[in-house]
Amino acid sequence: MSDKHVTVTDESSGESLELPVIEGTEGEPCLQIKALPSTLGYFTYDPGFTATASCTSKITFIDGGKGILRYRGYPIEQLAEKSTFLEVAYLLLEGELPDSEEFAAFQKDITYHTMIHERMNHFISGFHYDAHPMAMMAGVVGSLAAFYHDRMDMKDPEHRMLAAKRMIAKMPTIAAACYRHHMGWPTAYPNNSLSYTENFLDMMFSVPTEDYEISPVAAKAFDLLFILHADHEQNASTSTVRLVGSTGANPYASVAAGISALWGPAHGGANEAVLTMLDEIGDVSRVGQFIDRAKDKNDPFRLMGFGHRVYKNFDPRATLIRKAAYEVLDDLGSSDPLLSLAMELERIALEDEYFISKKLYPNVDFYSGIIYKALGIPTSMFTVMFAIARTVGWVSQWLEQEEVGTPIGRPRQVYAGPAARDYTPIESR
Repeated sequence: MSDKHVTVTDESSGESLELPVIEGTEGEPCLQIKALPSTLGYFTYDPGFTATASCTSKITFIDGGKGILRYRGYPIEQLAEKSTFLEVAYLLLEGELPDSEEFAAFQKDITYHTMIHERMNHFISGFHYDAHPMAMMAGVVGSLAAFYHDRMDMKDPEHRMLAAKRMIAKMPTIAAACYRHHMGWPTAYPNNSLSYTENFLDMMFSVPTEDYEISPVAAKAFDLLFILHADHEQNASTSTVRLVGSTGANPYASVAAGISALWGPAHGGANEAVLTMLDEIGDVSRVGQFIDRAKDKNDPFRLMGFGHRVYKNFDPRATLIRKAAYEVLDDLGSSDPLLSLAMELERIALEDEYFISKKLYPNVDFYSGIIYKALGIPTSMFTVMFAIARTVGWVSQWLEQEEVGTPIGRPRQVYAGPAARDYTPIESR
């Protein structure tokens, strides 16, 4: 907390209050307002909490105006180019990049926690075959507390870290099991000789009847996607994890709540919404028509995967993932008409003055949807891919909150219902 303050004066009473200014390492300063209700009799109104800092964090920094995203101070561009997802996971959890010994130990921990209890496979088999994978994921992750209740003393740092590592390790296994249940395929078990993303692809697509060859381009693309999606400050799902965690709930319940929040089409479901939009457009010849509709304020149609609530100029993740998208398409030689449609939509949007002036650039959801589509990931699984990556951020945020101690979250409201009134017996109404 700095020595600066801002004075707020109530013009109706003449009373004033000095609000201390809180400054972080970077970013906009904040006003400490907790004395406002008791001193002046007001609290603040901030729908969506877009102007409210709910916590202090050392994990992720975003500057939406400048297009900056950093994990623990490291620019996302450097991590995407030089690091791996597991190394980034270590960085988010521990605060620093590992040396070779630390990384080897961490990698071993993750590798040997990838299996799930066989009873969990029975649990998954109990879902209807066409259940949405996110519904299954939320249920299965929440059930982890029933399988690992013996190491759930959240006051013990070792128990907390074990739970975090378990979720990072098991999430790809759970995701693949949900997919294979949907497909009617037998369960594929983890292969500890493979990397994190290679193992995931193998569990997703290998079949007993033939050898499955893992594409290095696909594995690299997934590693990049997971890095870019690992954390994103206090978004809706991360805030949910922190809010649930503030009650003292175990990390499995907290992350299950985060998965449910991520499922929404305005959040993690945005890349799924991109493919739904492409299906609606249907053909390259109709792109111009839908571009015109997007420009029409009176038309409810909106282009999904363009622009971003936080990044006002460009999404630094989109720049990185765009290259990967083209590499995947080139490697696969895909002739999917929807992908051709997507590329045409991208071309027009990047050249059209309307989109340029409004800074409606293709975002990370647009390109991730294209990659997943090209790799044969069903649309219903797109948000699940997001959840695998974001688990690292969720557990890192949960750990940080547990370490510093945070009071239970309890937002206020502005009541706009009826004023006090008397009850009327039903026969008199």
